[in-house]
Amino acid sequence: MTSDIQFVKMPTSEALTQFTTEKLNKLSSKYSWVIHADVFFKTENNATQEKTCEMELSLPGPKIFASSTEKNFELAVKQTISDLEKQLKKRKEVTFRANH
Repeated sequence: MTSDIQFVKMPTSEALTQFTTEKLNKLSSKYSWVIHADVFFKTENNATQEKTCEMELSLPGPKIFASSTEKNFELAVKQTISDLEKQLKKRKEVTFRANH
């Protein structure tokens, strides 16, 4: 799986890029049919300065998307990956049932 990580209106972070890549690689090893991931990091411009992580995965069939806003980017990445994994699990079950 390839990935494209973008930091929207904020400086890039090598540590966050590496953390996210590791999490995506784990996901990719479970679901080998995931082709590409687009990741966006944003800081919400409100009083709390919450951190948002959005991910869109390309795979056979419709793309899947998840987003979460947490107090830091690491938590947002974990939550977003968790949401994507639920969707991938569901997609895998539907595909498996359709083929059997």
